[in-house]
Amino acid sequence: MNRISQLADGKRLFRFAVVGIGAAALLFVLSYLFVRFGMSPFSGSTLAYAIAFAVAYTAQRNWTFESRQRHGRTLPRYFAVQAGCAITAGITAHTAVTLFGASALVMSIVTTIVASAVSFVLSSLWAFAQDSG
Repeated sequence: MNRISQLADGKRLFRFAVVGIGAAALLFVLSYLFVRFGMSPFSGSTLAYAIAFAVAYTAQRNWTFESRQRHGRTLPRYFAVQAGCAITAGITAHTAVTLFGASALVMSIVTTIVASAVSFVLSSLWAFAQDSG
């Protein structure tokens, strides 16, 4: 599958969304449960995030992108993509509010769409790309 068709693959995009929504729900539930049952908010949320990250990485690699690349290649790339998406989300949110006067709701919608799009493109073309490059 060439790089352009990777981006246009509806099945892959659907799976990406399912995994992303599932990981967000897992983060929500675990962070709630960990704190509810006695962990500190910082520890509980950090542990929940680590678990959700591991689940999302595994599902994106194996199910969404069906990557055959080694974990030594895909995991650092996926981590870099997610770190870049976190920075992109921060810049997008800041820009939406300070330059365009967006409400919190609009800012959240735009930030989610932009970060998700960047994550999908970079995951498709780089993190889980099937070629050796």
